[in-house]
Amino acid sequence: MNTKRKTILGILIFVAFLGIASFAYSTLTNNYKQTKDIQITKNSDEQDEYEDNENKKYPAPNFTVFDKQGNKVKLSDFAGKPIILNFWASWCPPCRSEMPHFNKAYATEKDNIVFMMVDLVDGQRETQAKGQKYVQDQGYDFPVYFDNEQQGLNTYRISSIPTTLIIDSAGNVVAEYQGAFDEKTLAKAINLIKH
Repeated sequence: MNTKRKTILGILIFVAFLGIASFAYSTLTNNYKQTKDIQITKNSDEQDEYEDNENKKYPAPNFTVFDKQGNKVKLSDFAGKPIILNFWASWCPPCRSEMPHFNKAYATEKDNIVFMMVDLVDGQRETQAKGQKYVQDQGYDFPVYFDNEQQGLNTYRISSIPTTLIIDSAGNVVAEYQGAFDEKTLAKAINLIKH
């Protein structure tokens, strides 16, 4: 009988834990601000079309990351320039799928737009060495920065990767996109901030 009571008690505790976890997840999800300023809609011709929601602009919060030599780099170092801010990791398949598009866009737009490709380094699953090796092995030319202290992750409340923010030259986030970009979508996002 004692074993039966322990089993029932264990099941009740587990069910209570699941209920609390579900409630916490729902609460956090509802409180998390997800800005989707670029919305893709289908028009009558079934073409992708962008809507830029000007009223949802907000100032891009500053944060510090590190370049591959270990020098501190702040978002504010690029004040006055439009910025593509991308959060990624080398273990993330959707991140890897969009990298060729970013590299191609960087090759043509690097004089007009700052590309901040921020590797989310947690020290375990993703290390700076893994991120650097991946970029080097793929032959990507865009600048890579390392979020070794999770400032970018925490400042922008990154909950999934890849996440890309489109920042205009006035320092405002004009669009945010979660998920992998294809080449066409990236080109349209760049047009939002290109002068």
